[in-house]
Amino acid sequence: MKHQLFREQQLNCNIETAWKFFSSANNLSEITPKDMKFIVLTHFENDEIFEGMIIDYFVSPLVGIKMKWKTEIIQVDFQKNFTDFQKQGPYKLWHHHHEFIENENGVLMKDTVDYELPFGFLGEIAHDLFIKNKLENIFNYRYEILEKRFNK
Repeated sequence: MKHQLFREQQLNCNIETAWKFFSSANNLSEITPKDMKFIVLTHFENDEIFEGMIIDYFVSPLVGIKMKWKTEIIQVDFQKNFTDFQKQGPYKLWHHHHEFIENENGVLMKDTVDYELPFGFLGEIAHDLFIKNKLENIFNYRYEILEKRFNK
């Protein structure tokens, strides 16, 4: 079964600053809870995002179990939005659309994540028991970090 997580946050910065921060894979570790042990494995000489960009990570989403996660940037509209898609990892489907909308207060950032778990009804049980809450907590953590970084 497909699920969706939607978040939005007002950032008090210009579009250039928001885009530079969020389109850099190197900043993902900063906005991911430490207990996830999120490590970006891919290193780019030029950290500019592009369609077809492949990014490899290690992540420990559950009880310290280390997993490899590979995403591909499948769509980029410079300083407006981009989409990453899981090629390998813990989900059956992971499609994360990042949107940036300039306004009088800076930039409204929107995240829409469409995801599906593997293992059929067992995956749905896991979703209801802890995966949904885990994802909510990850995005709550991101919200707090971004508030401190952009909205002091």
